Amino acid sequence: MGCILLPILFFPRLLIIILYLSSGWFAGVFETKIWPVIGFLLMPYTLLWYSAVNNWFNGQWGFWQIVVLIIAILIDLSSDGGSISDL
Repeated sequence: MGCILLPILFFPRLLIIILYLSSGWFAGVFETKIWPVIGFLLMPYTLLWYSAVNNWFNGQWGFWQIVVLIIAILIDLSSDGGSISDL
């Protein structure tokens, strides 16, 4: 199981597609369809953690949920920001 989960952590968009097609993971999490699309394109780790909080913690945002949200945002911003320096 760990051999499957570790590579998925490096490919969050692949995990989002698998969860969307094989389960109801995102059902009822967002009011509109635009937020998951924006999350998929721009901030996949944040999208995954936001939906995890809604599924695992019933949408209750405590201290640790917010800490992990900030970490997810930082990972998303750092992984997309490096390409500007190559210009």
